[in-house]
Amino acid sequence: MKRKLNDNYVPEEQLELATETPDVAFTALGLDPRILKAIVRQKFAKPTLVQSRAIPLALEGKDIVARSKTGSGKTAAYVLPILQSILKLKASPTYKKCVSALILVPRRDLANQVTKTVESFAAFCAQDIRVENLTWKEDDNVQRARLSNYPDIIVATPGRAAVHLNNSDLSLEGLTHIVIDEADLVLSYEYGQDLDDIAKAVPKGAQAFLMSATLKAEAELEKLKGLFCQNPVVLELDEEEKESGTVTQYTVKCAEDEKFLLAYTIFMLKLIKGKTIIFVGDIDRCYRLKLFLEQFGIKSCVLNSELPVNSRVHVVEQFNKNVYDIIIATDEHEVLGDEEGNGSKRRKTEQAPTDDTEPTEDATTEDAPAEPEADDEDATAKMPKKDKKGISKAKQDKDYGVARGIDFRNVACVLNFDLPTSSKSYTHRIGRTARAGKTGMALSFVVPKELYRKHKPTSIPSAEHDEEVLARITRHQEKKGNEIKPYAFDMKKLDGFRYRLGDALRAVTNGAIREARLRELRQELIKSEKLKRHFEENPDDLRHLRHDGELRAAKVQAHMRHVPEYLLPEGGKKVAQEEIGFVGFTKESQNRIRKARAIHKARGKNKQAAARKANPLQSFKAKGRK
Repeated sequence: MKRKLNDNYVPEEQLELATETPDVAFTALGLDPRILKAIVRQKFAKPTLVQSRAIPLALEGKDIVARSKTGSGKTAAYVLPILQSILKLKASPTYKKCVSALILVPRRDLANQVTKTVESFAAFCAQDIRVENLTWKEDDNVQRARLSNYPDIIVATPGRAAVHLNNSDLSLEGLTHIVIDEADLVLSYEYGQDLDDIAKAVPKGAQAFLMSATLKAEAELEKLKGLFCQNPVVLELDEEEKESGTVTQYTVKCAEDEKFLLAYTIFMLKLIKGKTIIFVGDIDRCYRLKLFLEQFGIKSCVLNSELPVNSRVHVVEQFNKNVYDIIIATDEHEVLGDEEGNGSKRRKTEQAPTDDTEPTEDATTEDAPAEPEADDEDATAKMPKKDKKGISKAKQDKDYGVARGIDFRNVACVLNFDLPTSSKSYTHRIGRTARAGKTGMALSFVVPKELYRKHKPTSIPSAEHDEEVLARITRHQEKKGNEIKPYAFDMKKLDGFRYRLGDALRAVTNGAIREARLRELRQELIKSEKLKRHFEENPDDLRHLRHDGELRAAKVQAHMRHVPEYLLPEGGKKVAQEEIGFVGFTKESQNRIRKARAIHKARGKNKQAAARKANPLQSFKAKGRK
């Protein structure tokens, strides 16, 4: 185990638990004026609990192990003291150019978010502090050239950092800070060997930060402390922070097809006000739900591991800017392991439909969409491949994850359309709302065992154990003092909507889902790869790039967008009228054949019809000689 020495080369006394620190303002923390100016620009009113406790200790040079809930400001808690230390170090006449800080994160999405956070806090000292993100997919020679200039802060996954260390592209001789963000997730991603290689290269005495929302297992904690820390200060703040932002939790017990009915009703009648993240079990469910909602004119965008990382990052950014109201996200790489003793590991799922899914005519191999054009080499390389049954299977990003780490702002509701498989995953999902002291709601659909597989087209294997998982989730939340209440939904009042449910679900066939999945991937690859340089040169164009367009892979019926008055439950009439407005009695013409006939008729191409109706004497025209 490494020894942490002070300035006099004497071992420091061990500090197991931090003493209480009163709340202070950022100005009282002794930060550089340029950093304070950036904090004001970010509209941070006062430090959060983890920031007020961690920053003073970090400025003293202490190693820190912090467990704090999602949305509590853990990133700023280690970024601000690192920036302060680097600025102070560069003011010294003996300063030598080197990499000062290495920030390790489990995923590329999170690396991009941390990089932008560092850049925002270093906005007024950008000439003195340079940060590099090593997680983007680019040529190794390009990254090698950027590393040769010794950036002050490097953000990377343990895998990328270990590769550059082993290739001698990255030197950590002058490193003063090492950070592992989402520490327990880093371990669950099987980065053990990479962490060992990095630990050997980190100089003795480098200050370490281990940050996580659920770092409880003693084995995990002791391993990381042994690799990077010596006598760390342990901050366990999740219990103190539970009152700062509250999540009201509800469950609805329903059949598998009724999940779609409830989702349609909730969004059509505006029962949820504000932005919503809908979690589903796999990628096919993601597109099934999107196509279903399209039947009723409800816009949404998808977020899954198939999409290019640039598109995923842009979706989150636009969602945070209130461009989109609904995100349908997959959680196929969720972290398993409940708090009752078993360790953490990731769930890896296959995204192909199961063999026992009810077949449809559209699900045959002949109906599969065509492959992309041959000249689009980048897109072809990444397009979904097909197995022997003709099912599309795309290469997924193993570093993808949306249930934790990613900073979703101002989320009003987390809708667990498909219940997660562990209470730990549930905790991280609902952590996407009620962030930064705000309130939020979590609504979960639970399928009773007697209703499982009663509607095969909408069935998912994980729903078989919903009641058992809910029992574990309830026990875990009760330990934290949280209550999960049943949501009072009178299903009888929704009987009028059921015939619409059947029409919409029949339109969303397996073939339509496969086509939508391929079409979305083609579109996002073009946006991500072909236009990347254009967007770098023309950033204003990026604002007009949307991800919630209609896929149109399923048959869309115009009347489904309008809710007739007789279908509305009591009290819903006024809401629907306010939101929808005037709806005419005449049907909108969307039939392309009928439209084409009308155009041909107007041009005089339908000669037989014109001959029957036209009067030759009235249509006769004569011109005299000039």
